[in-house]
Amino acid sequence: MATTIAPEEFVHKLRSTPAIDVRSPGEFQTGHIPGAVNIPIFNNEERAIVGTIYKKESREPAVLKGLEIVGGKLRDFAEQARSIAKNNELLVYCWRGGMRSASMAWLFETVGIKCYLLEGGYKAFRRFGKYQLTKGNKLIILGGYTGSGKTAILQALAKQGEQVLDLESIANHKGSAFGALGQNEQPPNEQFENLLIWKWISFDLSKPIWLEDESKSIGANWIPQELYDRMRKATVINIQLDKQSRIERLMKEYAVYDTKHLENCILKIKKRLGGQNTEEALESLRNGDLATVAKITLSYYDKTYRYGLEKREKHTIFPIKLESDNPKENAAKIIDFIQERFSSLPK
Repeated sequence: MATTIAPEEFVHKLRSTPAIDVRSPGEFQTGHIPGAVNIPIFNNEERAIVGTIYKKESREPAVLKGLEIVGGKLRDFAEQARSIAKNNELLVYCWRGGMRSASMAWLFETVGIKCYLLEGGYKAFRRFGKYQLTKGNKLIILGGYTGSGKTAILQALAKQGEQVLDLESIANHKGSAFGALGQNEQPPNEQFENLLIWKWISFDLSKPIWLEDESKSIGANWIPQELYDRMRKATVINIQLDKQSRIERLMKEYAVYDTKHLENCILKIKKRLGGQNTEEALESLRNGDLATVAKITLSYYDKTYRYGLEKREKHTIFPIKLESDNPKENAAKIIDFIQERFSSLPK
């Protein structure tokens, strides 16, 4: 008989034991526990049929219809499970930890696979994960104007052993009108949250966690409120790099993209730039003058960032001047800065 385990134990076991999500492909696509494999007991159409019978008639005819649909698939389910199992064990879950996961676990155990069911199902994992985002003593936000190299510094911090939650990497978006360039498709928002949660629960919560200063949304993805509220109250290391260095960084980053793509990005912020600035930026782009394009767009992004920074509590903001755009050296300088000024950090 399958053993039912709480989300915390399920997550712990997931690091060594494969998980099977038995929900429909549509449910799985919207959001699933990272690393899980989808073996749907019903496809999208079948799930709709069974659900309609349940709502219009009752549970019993819905179960019978489900058995009729599933009957011919049992052998295939079992073979898939055996090919995925590790050390002859599997984790299994559905939406609420009900009949779908229990039925599949029964089948898998019938062919000799030890199964562990997620108590409360995927819904419980989500609840558990959101709660984890409220834990941890030390958040440090890396802030600074666009082009300051914040993402590169975060990557350097990670290489130097710091715990980094790279939200833009998880979202496949850099957070601006130009943020989708060169990126893969963004995950559904629910899955963005799941990936974020999965990274979070890998951290040692007694140690600092570094994040980049972000607005509530990153492209089409939204930072969970539980985390965003904490980010807005956390310590901010506001890096300051001269504007020319920022322009040069942006030129290097965006010179690789097609002019038409850059033009479309500029047009996205046309209202914020104003008609004259937009036309000047587009003309400069056509002439290959990326420095002027960067200078014009920075006028908008700098103003936006200042506005966001001014809404923070002043005592949480610590400026640090950087002499050059060298992520490795700047990361080391920031770590020294933190160690000199803080024996502990605010929650």
